Amino acid sequence: MKLLYVVLDGAADRLVDKPTSYEVAKKPSLDSLARKSKGGMVFTIARGIAPESDSAVLSILGYDPHKQYTGRGPIEALGAGIRIREEYEVAFRANFATVDDSGKKIIDRRCGRSLTSEEAKELAKSVRYIDLGKYDAYAKVVATVGHRAVVVIGSDKYKLSGNVSNTDPAYRKEGPISIAVKSYEPIVAPCTPLNDSLEAKRTAELANIFTQKVFEALKDHRVNLKRKKKGLLPANIILLRDAGNRLPRIPPISELYSGKKFSAIAEMPVEKGIARLTQMSVAEVELLPDKRREYSVILDKALTLLKESDVVYVHLKGPDEPGHDGKLEKKVKSIELIDEYFIKPLLKRVDLNKTAILVTSDHATPYSVKAHTDDPVPFLVYSPDILPDGLSKFSEKECFCKGSLGLLDHGWMLLKKVFQVIEK
Repeated sequence: MKLLYVVLDGAADRLVDKPTSYEVAKKPSLDSLARKSKGGMVFTIARGIAPESDSAVLSILGYDPHKQYTGRGPIEALGAGIRIREEYEVAFRANFATVDDSGKKIIDRRCGRSLTSEEAKELAKSVRYIDLGKYDAYAKVVATVGHRAVVVIGSDKYKLSGNVSNTDPAYRKEGPISIAVKSYEPIVAPCTPLNDSLEAKRTAELANIFTQKVFEALKDHRVNLKRKKKGLLPANIILLRDAGNRLPRIPPISELYSGKKFSAIAEMPVEKGIARLTQMSVAEVELLPDKRREYSVILDKALTLLKESDVVYVHLKGPDEPGHDGKLEKKVKSIELIDEYFIKPLLKRVDLNKTAILVTSDHATPYSVKAHTDDPVPFLVYSPDILPDGLSKFSEKECFCKGSLGLLDHGWMLLKKVFQVIEK
C-alpha cells in the first residue's frame, strides 16, 4: 500500500473559533475524501508548544524534537546548500524586516510581504560577508525566498554556541525550539546568551554587532530607496532566530518505518533541509503566483514519485500566510484553491485501490490569533479497506467529535498510528 502524505501549511484553526476556515471553505473533494476516512486530532509537537514549521514537520514525520532537534538555523542552511562548521559556526533563520530610523522599532517583520527574491538577493550582496571586528569573527548572509534568509556567524579561532536568544521578538527560544509568541513588543530584541558559557556569550555579542552593521549597510541601500519611492516598506534590517551550531543526529526516515522508501516535494529551504536531513528523495519545485499552476506541478511530481516510493510527503503552502494576517476570507480561499487544484485532480488520477492518503497540517495558524498556536490539528486517513468514521466533512469539530483515531499527544505518534490502520 502506497501512502500520499499531504500537509496543508497552517490550515487549521482553533476548535473554539466560530467558524473555522475549514468549516467555511467550500471543499467538496476534501469533504468527500473525509466521508471515506477515519479521523482524529494531533498536537503536532505537544500541548503548550506553538511550533514553527520545521520542528513540527520533523515531529509529524516521526522524530521527537525534544530529543533530536538542534534549531531551525542549521536545517534552513542545509536547505540553502550551506553546511556549517560545527562549534565554530552558528546558523540562524532570518527575515529581512522593516524598522524605523532608530533601527530599533519594528514596523513590519516581513517588509509587508512585498520583498521579492531578486530584491533580497541584491540586498544580501551588500552584507554577503561582514567582518564583525571581534573574536576573528564574520557573518555571511544568503537570501533564499522573498523576505527569508539564512545568516551564518562564525569564527576562525573561537568556539561559538547556538544557545542564544532570538532578535525576532515574535518567537521565544525554549531550549532548541522556538515558540510563537501571541503578543510581543515590536522592538528588535537584543540577542542574549541562554547559559553561562563563553561560547554563548561570544555568539550573542557577535549577533548584536551583526544587527547594527546590517542596519547601517541597508538603511540607505539603493533597493530600499527605490522601494520607498514606490510606497513600499524598506528591508532595512535582518531579524535572527532559531540559532543552532550543528545538524540533528537522526536516523534516516526509512529506518523508522521498516525500510519504507520516502520521497518529498519541497518548495522552501527548510523543507529541502528536512528532506535531505532525513535522507528522503527530493523533488524541488518553485513557489508560483498562479496557484493552479503550482499545485498542478506538485501533483504531477507527487504521482511520479509515488511510482517509485512507498511514501510521498507533500507540503502545500497557502493557508498559513492569511492566518498570520488575520484574514478569514483569504484563508478560506486558499483552502478552496488546494481543494480545486490539488485534491480534486488527485482523486481522479490516483489509484485509490492501491493508495492510502493522510491529510493534516503542520500546526494551527488561527486567523483569530494571527500566529501559530499549540492547538491540535485535524487529520484524516483514507485507505481502500478502511471502515469510515462517518465524518460529514473535514474540519476540526468533525475530527474531534467523530474521529475514532482520537487525540494524539505528540506529532511523532501520527505516522506509526497511520501505518497501523492502513496495514491491518
